[in-house]
Amino acid sequence: RQTTKFTSALDIPVEFVEKNVKLRGKIRHVTEKGLEVEHVPISIPFLTALQRKWQSNSLLLIRLAGVELTPSAVVWLQKELKPSQMIWFQLLGRQDLALECLVLVNKGRILSTCLNEEILREGLGRTARIEGLRHDSRLYWKLHKRLLRAELKAARKNKGIWKEESSPGKMRDRVSISKLMQTLKQFANWLRSY
Repeated sequence: RQTTKFTSALDIPVEFVEKNVKLRGKIRHVTEKGLEVEHVPISIPFLTALQRKWQSNSLLLIRLAGVELTPSAVVWLQKELKPSQMIWFQLLGRQDLALECLVLVNKGRILSTCLNEEILREGLGRTARIEGLRHDSRLYWKLHKRLLRAELKAARKNKGIWKEESSPGKMRDRVSISKLMQTLKQFANWLRSY
């Protein structure tokens, strides 16, 4: 099945989602709903040529798991991601016709960056619940902790939505940071219980 081109979220086998398989694809569009990506399967020369004749060019809708995007995040993504740019997306969940994923983008030959974390580090979004993963799983807390750390960096550096505002804005931010700290404490307590 690694050589099959997926053209809909419903085509992707449940086992792939449960095992958090990484797939690759090409960016086609960035919208408010998420990234529209053309899946690029592992290619076997003769088989790939035959498959192209029968496969449609439908796109997968990918959302950045655990991230609540701001409108400025969509603009930032449209600038950062080039059409036809290759990405890797790790399946974490499926909701309706969209896939909840960690999205990895190559930065040079060796380095890659996680877009989910990058958005939060830039202060262009807030950490949200990771849909599709069980909340009592190690993977959920591992990823959630990474995302919270990225958001905290932006808050400390006053980036994006965390920039200094008027007094009511500062108060709202302090409340958000305290919620973030509460979530981190919950995570620490959860780890101690194991």
